[in-house]
Amino acid sequence: MNTIAAHIQHTKGQRLRWPLIWCVIVAGLVVWGMHAHLERYITPQRGLGYWLGITGGSMMLLLLVYSARKRFSWLRWMGGIPEWFQFHMTLGVVGPLLILFHSNFRLGATNSNVALICMLVVAGSGVIGRYIYTRLHARMDGHEDTLEQLKAVGERLRSQTTSIQFLPGLLEAIEGIEQRMIRPPRNPIGRFLHLFTGGMRSAIARWLARREITRAIQYARRQDRVIAVNAQRIAQVAYRYADRRFEAGRRANEYQLYARIFSLWHVLHIPLFFMLLIAGIVHVIAINVY
Repeated sequence: MNTIAAHIQHTKGQRLRWPLIWCVIVAGLVVWGMHAHLERYITPQRGLGYWLGITGGSMMLLLLVYSARKRFSWLRWMGGIPEWFQFHMTLGVVGPLLILFHSNFRLGATNSNVALICMLVVAGSGVIGRYIYTRLHARMDGHEDTLEQLKAVGERLRSQTTSIQFLPGLLEAIEGIEQRMIRPPRNPIGRFLHLFTGGMRSAIARWLARREITRAIQYARRQDRVIAVNAQRIAQVAYRYADRRFEAGRRANEYQLYARIFSLWHVLHIPLFFMLLIAGIVHVIAINVY
């Protein structure tokens, strides 16, 4: 069991490390570019600055390949969808970064400003979408979870009460804590706000559950000598049960909420991207014709 837990923690660490490294690198380049007075060395109209714009714009066009790969099965020869998704995310970061350097992190003509603002909006939308996707597909045991799997875990945990059902009132107390702290409210605004307090609510729920478990065991050990002898082991079993039950319930509820938000985000992100394409085409035509 410890080996599995260590493997899960290692997997999570590996999964979190590279996005953090990416964030640090990109943030460092943006801060440096904003203060480096690049106009001394780079101009958008020619040389390196011009080719940075061409390269960045081409990367933004390549973002369409991921959408095509998802929708057309005959493109499977191009590789798997997960690999293209990672490539899509990389292009969505590097492309806008190159275009920022192309523009010297400065505003210019009206058509350039429209294209730049559209790009920043799409890039920001992509970052938000990536966060939602990560939350939607977060892993509890090293594998991708589906809503059905999460619900099955929750139901299985609710049925595994043999070790603690003889503690008076404990199951009712745990169910009450789960109802108050883990399950989201029925109104849409309350359910949305519920997402941002998940960690805090889980911590409070665990603390309340431990308090109830301690009380139940202290009462039961005075009534039963067998419980008194095995109180520590029973407490550990009860702690694990409550923790896993709360985590499974929280993940199942969050999965449903994030799935709805992700579907709404997708409806918004696609029109924004095509607005960016139109603005980019107009910008290129205006630069080369006028």
